Amino acid sequence: MLTDAQVHAYAAEISDNGFAIIENAASRELVEGLKAALERTEREHGLGPARTSFEGFKTVRINNLLTYDELFWEVPLHENVLPVVERMLDHECLLSSFCSLVLGPGQEAQPIHEDTQLIPLPRPHIPITINAIWALSDFREDNGATRIVPASHKYLSAPEYGKEYDTVAATMKAGSVMLFDSALWHGGGANTSEARRFAFSCAYCWGWMRQQENLQLGIPRETARRFPRRLQELCGYSVYRGQFGHIDNHDPIELLGRERGKRMVWEATDAKKAKMAEAKE
Repeated sequence: MLTDAQVHAYAAEISDNGFAIIENAASRELVEGLKAALERTEREHGLGPARTSFEGFKTVRINNLLTYDELFWEVPLHENVLPVVERMLDHECLLSSFCSLVLGPGQEAQPIHEDTQLIPLPRPHIPITINAIWALSDFREDNGATRIVPASHKYLSAPEYGKEYDTVAATMKAGSVMLFDSALWHGGGANTSEARRFAFSCAYCWGWMRQQENLQLGIPRETARRFPRRLQELCGYSVYRGQFGHIDNHDPIELLGRERGKRMVWEATDAKKAKMAEAKE
């Protein structure tokens, strides 16, 4: 588990350079288990490559991963990753999307892009989404290691789609995780090797943002009921600042049979007033 000093250092690195690589974040056993679960999911559900050039015609992207295997539940909650995300955003952040990125041999490089360019905010802006790229294979130049433009999260504009840019390959060993501000210019590399490159993309956003994947509708409620409470909260069964996301002034986590996590902001205000009145008596 990361120390508070390590969490602070990784968060500072992301703020300065736009990214940070946490070496050996996940154990070898977890990595091998996740790879096996991915291959089993592909096989049992007949899932194949994406159907758009941006996603990659030789890339298998499985969305809504939390519905397929309980082992996948460990990824968004991992103790060496989530604390850094919470430092960059806050404890009430949400899981925005979680998918596999398995590049097959012959997959071409992805256009350089940034993940927040459809959100109408002037650049540069505060980090609004933090993405965690999990390397389940060694990330090398020849098998499609993510290409990045360091410190580009501070640029005044998004990259021009389809234009070539000078980039750096984010090489890392299997089990490592690259966290980056999603305003960073980046793109999947080309896989010129003869083997598949396994990875996850696990993105988090502020609690006041709309998630990229609609997890409340995409994940059957009977499945969500079995999640650890923190994962339920990350998926949107929570209320941001006691106001955003409530259902009839109730915490949506109650729908999963849990006790509410907090009072709604209006209720909390009245409770505070009552407490102050009692103190004056």
